[in-house]
Amino acid sequence: MSWLFRSLNSSVGKKVIMAVTGLSLISFLMVHLFGNLTLYIGREAFNAYVDTLDIIKPFIRVIEVVLAGVFILHILNGLRLWIENRKARPTRYAVSGTAKNTDFSSRTMFVTGSIIFIFLVLHLSTFWYTFNVTGHPETGSHDFYTILVYWFSNKLYAVAYILAMALLTFHLNHGFQSAFQTFGWNHKKYFSLIKTAGLVYALIMGIGFASIPIYFSFISGGNQ
Repeated sequence: MSWLFRSLNSSVGKKVIMAVTGLSLISFLMVHLFGNLTLYIGREAFNAYVDTLDIIKPFIRVIEVVLAGVFILHILNGLRLWIENRKARPTRYAVSGTAKNTDFSSRTMFVTGSIIFIFLVLHLSTFWYTFNVTGHPETGSHDFYTILVYWFSNKLYAVAYILAMALLTFHLNHGFQSAFQTFGWNHKKYFSLIKTAGLVYALIMGIGFASIPIYFSFISGGNQ
């Protein structure tokens, strides 16, 4: 097993882990957005969606643990790669001029990822905690739709959420392309399609998630 550890601990191994965990999180976001969009159908539809998940709660708890592990691996390997790149930067830039050739989203992956992580902690401390522990902050109700409307009606929280989704869009756009490059699926014949698909996916995720606080905080005013 030592060869496997050495392989995964190498620079290429870390990138493979980043790609695999990144694609796993990309898949989760699609499912998560689909569920969240039932908010637009109304209280009954969203609560029915949540109740369906509640029926398979033991399975959902397993998924949450797996997702937490995937996310931690993604963060740790991203941090290690960032440190390696920082150490190698003077030599690499002097030889190849990489800083001029990489795009903005690539150069800011660590920054956007760090801010998204901070927001995720805030997000879990509001939605997940009130869902599973305290209930509605004012009434104690465990009506899931009402809890979501409460948080999304808070304009300060809504603005923070929207900004985080803008950063998520940048992060996903580059991450999507990087994952395919890591696996060697970057043939010039197909990579323009991959690049377009990555941009479309990132925009759908960013706009889709951001549309919810925009609607509940600035359009409906929380009157649901």
